[in-house]
Amino acid sequence: MWYQTEITKQCSIQLPIIQAGMAGSTTPELVASVSEAGGLGTIGAGYMTPEKLTQEIQQVKQLTSKPFAVNLFVPESFTYAEADVDTMNTHLQSYRDALSIETPKPGAHDPETFQQLVNVVIEYNVAVCAFTFGVPTVEVVSQLHDAGVVVVGSATTVSEAQEVERIGMDAVVAQGSEAGGHRAAFQQDGVTSLVGTMALVPQIVDHVKIPVIAAGGIMDGRGWVASHVLGAAGVQLGTAFLTTKESASKPVHRQAILNSVETDTVVTKVLSGKAARGIRNTLIDDLESVRDQVLPYPIQNDVTKQIRAAAAQEGNADWTHVWSGQGARLARDTDVKALMNRLVTEAQQQVDRLNL
Repeated sequence: MWYQTEITKQCSIQLPIIQAGMAGSTTPELVASVSEAGGLGTIGAGYMTPEKLTQEIQQVKQLTSKPFAVNLFVPESFTYAEADVDTMNTHLQSYRDALSIETPKPGAHDPETFQQLVNVVIEYNVAVCAFTFGVPTVEVVSQLHDAGVVVVGSATTVSEAQEVERIGMDAVVAQGSEAGGHRAAFQQDGVTSLVGTMALVPQIVDHVKIPVIAAGGIMDGRGWVASHVLGAAGVQLGTAFLTTKESASKPVHRQAILNSVETDTVVTKVLSGKAARGIRNTLIDDLESVRDQVLPYPIQNDVTKQIRAAAAQEGNADWTHVWSGQGARLARDTDVKALMNRLVTEAQQQVDRLNL
């Protein structure tokens, strides 16, 4: 079949469809359902403790015997001043007062936690480990390879993809600017390296030897087949899975996506300190007005996340993050099985029409 590619072989899956590792939005049910349907489900472990990741892996394994992935954030160096945190917290105080929540302290962000998460992946024989926000060390990649783990990196430029290949990873996600949430950008600022998926994929395909997985704005079978024609060996979808019943996204988040159009999103650093695409709202506009006070990632994320979580719980889309890609009009209120079946049907229709 046309969809049997290097990615399906590497990952021992039936369909080269990967559910993006959306930190905070994945559930064991989502991951297992994607894998059971023939794709590759991914635990979004970017903000998890080793204990939480262990629990998630065990729950996924109870639901499926099929391969699945874990997505980890590569630690980044950052500096900040306590006085700057105080300034930002003062600006945010009115939100906390309205939501009746306390002022948080920045997290510890111990770099050793990253290695502990890698150790959990190895201990529990996870099939695939994906990385974003950079590349791990050669030693980490070797540890995973020695344990039989397939290692996948992410890139937003050709240069980043070449670095993923140089470090010894097995495949690379070419993440176009249409993608929702945070993107992989680690050599350039995520606000400036905005290369669209259709332009990015063939350029990366031409400059690396490892398989390329297309991501960014892919919502249906047409996007899958288009990516295949451009040379991608697989596709990674995020926003399309956010509106499934199995995802961890709050109802207010799902409805905002389902009711939005392609021009509603913006790329902004103000919610987390790192460039991310989401639906523009009051909180973004407010923080953009004091952009010079925004803290570096992940500290800005630390000081805004409780506000965003509490607002989402209350159904307030104006004060939370509504990560979404630009393909929002193609989003569906559905479940994983129906979405996966629709992707296959639509893709096969395009292949038959084009005589591929």
